[in-house]
Amino acid sequence: MKKLIVLAFALVTGFATYAQKFAFVDMEYMLNQMPTYTEAQKQLDKIAEGWQKEVEAKMKNVDDLYKQFQAEQVLMTEAMKQQKIKQIEDKEKEVKEFQKAKFGPNGELFKKRQELIKPIQEKIYNEIQKFAVAKGFDFIFDRSSGASMLYANEKMNKSAELLQSMGITPKQ
Repeated sequence: MKKLIVLAFALVTGFATYAQKFAFVDMEYMLNQMPTYTEAQKQLDKIAEGWQKEVEAKMKNVDDLYKQFQAEQVLMTEAMKQQKIKQIEDKEKEVKEFQKAKFGPNGELFKKRQELIKPIQEKIYNEIQKFAVAKGFDFIFDRSSGASMLYANEKMNKSAELLQSMGITPKQ
């Protein structure tokens, strides 16, 4: 029995020496508190809105061509019909390529987002690293990235403290 108690004590004290400090931040909250980020988001939204209007205008043009074709097809020869259909398909393909070039995975909007947002994120990541070292944290999780966190004590949320160390006063 004494051996079991000594073993349990050794395990408990052994685990205590390996205790690690954890904290979490909410990157989404932090980003939304930063004026540079909100301004960058507004720029991106404005750019995306302009391109979306351009896509819609081009698609309306394709729809108008198709409606015109349907109205006039009774007067067309088979060769004229095929030519008109090809013209409409080419226009539609052009619109889809434009949309992909602007909104696709490697499109202009993605590149612009990288250009505007990445420096802001890097600033936060650098600050998190400095903060973790200064405060002795072993791990800092991001609650907003979809990481599985089954429980988070709010006193461990260091988002506001990090913002303050970056010179940003969090809004309530």
